[in-house]
Amino acid sequence: MSETTTEQTENTQTAGKTTAGPSRRALLGWGGAGLALGAAAAGGTAAALRTGSDASPAASLGDAVPFYGAHQAGIATAVQDRLHFAAFDVTTTDRAALIKLLQEWTAAAARMTAGHEVGTGAIGDNAELPPDDTGEALGLKPSRLTLTFGVGPGLFEKDGKDRFGLKARRPQALIDLPAFPKDNLDAARSGGDLCVQACADDPQVAVHAIRNLARIAMGRAAIRWSQLGFGKTSSTTPDAQTPRNMMGFKDGTRNIDGSDTAALDKHVWVGEKDGPAWMVGGSYLVARRIRMHIETWDRTSLTEQEDVFGRDKAEGAPVGKRKERDEPNLKAMKPDAHVRLAHPDSNNGIRILRRGYSFTDGTDGLGRLDAGLFFIAYQRDVRDGFVPLQTKLAREDALNEYIQHVGSAIFAVPPGVRDAGDWWGKSLFA
Repeated sequence: MSETTTEQTENTQTAGKTTAGPSRRALLGWGGAGLALGAAAAGGTAAALRTGSDASPAASLGDAVPFYGAHQAGIATAVQDRLHFAAFDVTTTDRAALIKLLQEWTAAAARMTAGHEVGTGAIGDNAELPPDDTGEALGLKPSRLTLTFGVGPGLFEKDGKDRFGLKARRPQALIDLPAFPKDNLDAARSGGDLCVQACADDPQVAVHAIRNLARIAMGRAAIRWSQLGFGKTSSTTPDAQTPRNMMGFKDGTRNIDGSDTAALDKHVWVGEKDGPAWMVGGSYLVARRIRMHIETWDRTSLTEQEDVFGRDKAEGAPVGKRKERDEPNLKAMKPDAHVRLAHPDSNNGIRILRRGYSFTDGTDGLGRLDAGLFFIAYQRDVRDGFVPLQTKLAREDALNEYIQHVGSAIFAVPPGVRDAGDWWGKSLFA
């Protein structure tokens, strides 16, 4: 659980508040080990035609979030309930084939987020050929699906090779993350040349989207690792109830408001002076799979649990305060309390935007739950955001006794797709 677990989070994009209750499918959730597969279908065309900057809040869980805009949706967007995150390795060596893939991905993403089938659909015109769409989303609403695309360090250079003539275009902020104390990273759950973050209020919609993109990528890119998430652990809408993490504590109390454009410009979006030009309006994504030692935590006294976080478990109020959003007295907390260490006042004002999700991936073979937090953070520059925050937490946070970082990746997330003639990464290849 990185730096900003309860205090540090920022989210935005203006997909806004929902007024309708969750669907039966959303209430059923993942439904056990055989996670649902499915995508967005039905409606949402009018919403999809609006740009990301002027879109009105989603009226219900079934609405579409605009795909086109100055920034990619799924960053400042009001956080949805479900996640399917996938990192891809590019398998082709042909630059033209990679560009074609990104164009096809963008076209498919625009259709799926609007609630339409991919290509000619799940039935198709020729029964002798596989359909363009896998079909499990037929009849489903868009469920506020967002698809957010990023590129990893390996796309620019791998094993000393400039793979696609992009080495000189690698942003300085797209660093190789340092090794943090207590990391126990699994290479099979780390890294990646490309990533797609699919968020939706229906798990079937999110998983369907990744499934179709992976199918389109066949022969040019393949999934390196993926992560399913439920139970958002942060919110970009501060008037909504703060969600709780798998440890039972409210998470993301101090996250950035998705409508706070000044905070977004300062902490999240890459500016014109930051460089390179192809990243202006984009952001940098850090993903960390953080396993929680659930069994140990569950045998820890309530007093110690609250001391570890620096908040009470019932209300989420800081030590010595009554309400969750009361201004914390950091000095009243233990020196190694998570909130105290993660708070902007302890870090020269550093803030990052978080979109984390809980996960439970069965057991580890010893009867222990493989569960925890899939941490996702967006920031203007990881060298001024995640890296200094996580360095401090890894060394001092009392929470380290109960968690371990086991997966890690960093991606540059380009600005939004402006219109139907644009595509993911077009400015990078220009």
